Amino acid sequence: MIRSDLTICAPASGSGGAISVIRVSGKDAFEIVSKVFFPSDNTVNILTISGFRVVYGEIRSGDEVIDEVLVSIFRSPHSYTGENSAEISCHASPYIVKSILELLIKNGASAARPGEFTQRAFLNGQLDLSQAEAVADVISSSSGVAHKIAMNQLRGGFSGEISNLRAELLNFASLIELELDFGEEDVEFADRGDLKAIIVRVKNLTDRLSESFSLGNALKNGIPVVIVGKPNSGKSTLLNVLLQDDKAIVSDIPGTTRDTIEDTIVIDGIEYRFIDTAGLRETTDVIESLGIRKTFEKIAQASVILLVDEITDSPDQINGRIKAIREKIDGTDKKLIILINKSDTSDYNLQGELSKRINREAGEELLFISAKEKAGLDGLRSILSESIAVSGSSLENVMVTNARHYEALCKVSVSLGRVLNGLEENITEELIATDIRQAIHYLGEITGEITSDEILGNIFRNFCIGK
Repeated sequence: MIRSDLTICAPASGSGGAISVIRVSGKDAFEIVSKVFFPSDNTVNILTISGFRVVYGEIRSGDEVIDEVLVSIFRSPHSYTGENSAEISCHASPYIVKSILELLIKNGASAARPGEFTQRAFLNGQLDLSQAEAVADVISSSSGVAHKIAMNQLRGGFSGEISNLRAELLNFASLIELELDFGEEDVEFADRGDLKAIIVRVKNLTDRLSESFSLGNALKNGIPVVIVGKPNSGKSTLLNVLLQDDKAIVSDIPGTTRDTIEDTIVIDGIEYRFIDTAGLRETTDVIESLGIRKTFEKIAQASVILLVDEITDSPDQINGRIKAIREKIDGTDKKLIILINKSDTSDYNLQGELSKRINREAGEELLFISAKEKAGLDGLRSILSESIAVSGSSLENVMVTNARHYEALCKVSVSLGRVLNGLEENITEELIATDIRQAIHYLGEITGEITSDEILGNIFRNFCIGK
């Protein structure tokens, strides 16, 4: 439910610092704050002063001073929400923050819901919907690359691309609609050759954006890297060393890992989500069998597979496991990295002979490591960075990271595909116009030019309170 008639308040800063910021936004923001805030300069009146002013004073409850604060004034439309807004910078004591919020609510404010400030920014035209969603991505970004992608979207890079596509389609749709109005006079306003060229170009751009979702979503949420191999090959030790934490139990007993264990690290600005899995082997243990089934599920979800074998394994054993993994990832763009562990127990001659006899296909990496001795891990980190080739220039391009946007773009592509087929088959203008209108509708859903309360509710309920 949209509550634009209410003045809302909430902490706009996280916990753990020395200072907290409480945001108040709405038509009565200044009146409510003036009832509890008393400037040190009694000639200052926050009801009448200009925006972009900061005023020092006290928050009081009756005669009791709650805190000495700074109040920042933002007058509509020059605020985050586009409404009259005041931000109270106070000391970060939970008692102080709670007391100020209680005073504001007592004097007419309402507690803000998750994402309500950003929702108002969208409704008041400060942000489009894709930019509003990028706000949440900026807050949750846990790596340099994820932050850069989110900031590009927040600045309007993605929505600008979508708006340009939509404007081109709207232009031709209007010409076709005009033809329909003059249908009996056999007038052609939209050149079919030009229309086809534009539809092809817009569809190609749409498909390019859709194709970027696989990488974009992984960069946003962490590149999934699954660690697989036989029991006791050193998978859990490798996970612990990479994370620099005893995340997984390490034991000489085969089958110790029964479930998947996950955690993340950042390498060269990119977050990787490592997943340790149950060892692959034939077993009658019901619980271990469930763990092995989950291993194959994680292989299907991963972008990179680390196959951990031992230096004492024969080439035939290693090649057999490589073949089994290949069969699971055949036809995908998943990266397979073969790790020969416990290499500290061998010499270079054995490694060289083994390397010659391991059957590798193009793009598959082979690396000799010792997880226990932390040897060869710098090479693994380098290979991981190279496997996710994200150049600085590619990050400047528009990249889709949001599943809602991806679904809408897929629908646009289908609609434009029907338009192209219709032009080839000379179908009527009414049907062509219908498909173009559908594509325009789906593009509008991305930026919020066409939306519903249900969509808004689904988006903003995932925000934190205060944003």
